[in-house]
Amino acid sequence: MTRSAAPAATGHGTAPGTPRGGRRGLSPTLRYLGGRLLTAAVSLLAVMVTSFFLFRVLPGDPVQALTQGRNVSVAQLEALRREFGLDKPLPQQFVDYCLGLLRFDFGTSYQYRVPVADLIAERIGPTLLLAGTGTVVAALIGLSLGTGAAWRRGSVMDRVNTGVALTLYSVPSFWLGLLLIVVFASGIGLFPTNGMMTPGVTGALPVALDVAHHLVLPVTTMVAVVYAQYMMVMRSSLLDEMGADYLTTARAKGLRDSLVLRRHAVPNALLPTITLIFLNLGRVASGVILIETVFAWPGLGSLFYSGLKVPDLPTVQALFVVFAGAVILMNLLADVVYPLLDPRVRT
Repeated sequence: MTRSAAPAATGHGTAPGTPRGGRRGLSPTLRYLGGRLLTAAVSLLAVMVTSFFLFRVLPGDPVQALTQGRNVSVAQLEALRREFGLDKPLPQQFVDYCLGLLRFDFGTSYQYRVPVADLIAERIGPTLLLAGTGTVVAALIGLSLGTGAAWRRGSVMDRVNTGVALTLYSVPSFWLGLLLIVVFASGIGLFPTNGMMTPGVTGALPVALDVAHHLVLPVTTMVAVVYAQYMMVMRSSLLDEMGADYLTTARAKGLRDSLVLRRHAVPNALLPTITLIFLNLGRVASGVILIETVFAWPGLGSLFYSGLKVPDLPTVQALFVVFAGAVILMNLLADVVYPLLDPRVRT
């Protein structure tokens, strides 16, 4: 009696390359992207819920704060509460808030009596200019100094650069900003003390030069505090790469140290800094609240600070979502880009 050679009857024979059960599975890339998108969506949902309830526990009554020092009757106070929607039950306020976010309607600011979306559109330009410039300059300086410090580990340059970077990183940004104002603005008078522009300046070139003049101190403050992140991460990553076999092979082929550093070591050492760069780019939208406040920079950071003092609930809620959403988006982009830069992640 011979055995039957019918694999299809036993269910164990399938076409080559087809998963068991006869269904084609999703590719690893699609599963990876789908997981990251799902994580980002859940994070954004958590931010939306948190932004509503977090600022509701802040002390203070917005209506009382806005009418402080004025002779306002009880009826007028109640009318303001109805106008702001504060007379509704909390669940109804939450539903209205979520429906508004779905329509990209952030509500109307209590302080300025204009749509919050218009305030954000007006203030986001100065924030991107300040925080974006500071981020780019800090990254360039940090990566350059980190590369030199790692390649000459233990040298005087390495010890000095590391010590200065860590010292500045531990300095509060608002204190450093005030110190620069006292020395270079109020003392020597080289730079303006606050604001983004000098009133009365006209013309494209004069305005650009005036804005750049106002940028010097806030950007210097931001760069001095932030560049240590890039420097220390780059230094650590490059030190990990320096003992790799491929660098020994490159030197054995007769390549100069400068070529080994530029063509082989630095590209691989840059990979761990990608996430840091993307996360800091996400924080560009939130600006630097303390620095904008110290220098009276008309950006989203100073708007958020002024909204907290009331509290201006629609404004601070919307800015919280924008700040966190920008970080989530850039983190998602980092997750997408990283496998393209490092083939090891694809597996």
